[in-house]
Amino acid sequence: MSVVIQVEDLSKQYRLGTVGKRSLSHDVNRWWHKARGKEDPYLKIGQENDRASKGNSDYVWSLRNVNFEVKEGEVLGIIGRNGAGKSTLLKILSKVTAPTIGNVKLCGRVASLLEVGTGFHPELSGRDNIFLNGAILGMTRNEISRKFDEIVDFAGVERYIDTPVKRYSSGMYVRLAFAVAAHLEPEILIVDEVLAVGDAEFQKKCLGKMRDVSTNEGRTILFVSHNLSAVENLCTKGIVLEHGKLCFSGSVSDAVNKYVNLGNSKGEGEYVGAGVIKKATVQLIPNDQNSFTIKVDVSFKATQPIKNLVLGIVIKDYMENAIVGVNNKHYINKVLHAGEILEGSINATFPLVTFLQGPYKIDLFLGDSLTDIDKVENALSFAIENAPYFKTTTALDVRLNKYFIEDVKWSVVPQPVQ
Repeated sequence: MSVVIQVEDLSKQYRLGTVGKRSLSHDVNRWWHKARGKEDPYLKIGQENDRASKGNSDYVWSLRNVNFEVKEGEVLGIIGRNGAGKSTLLKILSKVTAPTIGNVKLCGRVASLLEVGTGFHPELSGRDNIFLNGAILGMTRNEISRKFDEIVDFAGVERYIDTPVKRYSSGMYVRLAFAVAAHLEPEILIVDEVLAVGDAEFQKKCLGKMRDVSTNEGRTILFVSHNLSAVENLCTKGIVLEHGKLCFSGSVSDAVNKYVNLGNSKGEGEYVGAGVIKKATVQLIPNDQNSFTIKVDVSFKATQPIKNLVLGIVIKDYMENAIVGVNNKHYINKVLHAGEILEGSINATFPLVTFLQGPYKIDLFLGDSLTDIDKVENALSFAIENAPYFKTTTALDVRLNKYFIEDVKWSVVPQPVQ
C-alpha cells in the first residue's frame, strides 16, 4: 500500500494571550536574525504545552517534532488527553493552519469534520452546502448530483434540505456534514470528536460507514475520539499524543493501553492536605492477575469533635465515572467509633473483583452521619497495568446505583477528646 499521509518533524508554536503569534517588535527581531543567517530566536524559548502548569514563556509548542505516516486504506486513531495537540494536528492536516516547522505530505483530496459547522455557509440551505462542499473537493455538479439522494438519506434531514443550515440543530448539522464528507469520495477523511454531538444511533451509523469506506473503498481515515471502545473497534493503527509530543505509535490496542496508563505507573499514592483530612495513602495488594485488595489509610484532625464518624471512599475510572464506593454508615451501618472523636486515623481494606486496566482516582469524604466535614476530590490515584483493557468485570452495576460494596474491613485508631 502506498503512503498517503507523511508527517515529518511537525511542530506548531503559539503565542499565549494574542490572536496571532506575531507582533511588530518580534517580527523585526526575527528579520534581524534571519538577515544574519541565524535561527528564529522565538523557536528556542517555547515550552511544552502543559495546561496544568503556568510556565515562564508566552510561547508554547502545541505540537513538537511529530513524525508518522499513514498508508492507503488505513484507519488511524489519534488519542490523547485534552490539550495534547490532537485538534492542532488535524487542523494542520486539513490546511486550516500552517505548521511552524516541519512538513506534511498528502496524496489526494481531504474532507474534514473538525467542529460543528466546519465548511458550511450558515446562510445557504443544506442543498446548496452539499454542492458547495463538493465543488471545494473538486467534484463536478453531475458527480455531486449522483450522490445527492444518498447523502440526504444518510443524514436523515430531507424535510429541512432547503432550509438555511443556520436553523439546524447541532445534531442535524453534524448529520449532514458527515454525510457530505463521507459520500463525496475524498481520499482522506478526517473526523474529530464532533461525532459525539450526534445520538447513539447516528454514531453507530457513522462508524459503520467509516469502516465501509476504509475496507471496501480503500480510503484513509484519521479518527479522533475519547470513546476508546470506538477507537479500538474501528481503527487499525493508533498514535498517542501527550503535551504535544508523539509518545506512542503502533497497534491500536497498544495505543489504547498506553493512553490509559499515561502518568499513572504507580501502584500506590499519597495525599497531604490542610483540611480536616491531613493525610491519606492507598496501597494495592494483588491477589491474582487483575484482582486486588485495596488499603486506604486516612489521618484526620477536626476543629470540633465528630460524633458518629463516617468515612466515604469513591474510586473513579479515567472518565471520572464512579465505579466503586465504600461508606461505613449509609451503606454498611458500621460504627467506626463510639462517642465523639477529634483526631485519629482510619483504615479501610476491601477486595475488588476484577478491575480493568488503566488509571483510577479516589475521592474521600469524612464527616458525621449528616454532613461531609471535609471532601477531597482526586485525593489519591493508582493504576492497574497488567490486566486486559476490555476484560469483563463482574464487580459493579453503576446503572442500578449498586456500586457501593459491603465486604470492607475497618479499623480506627482514635485520640479521644480529653
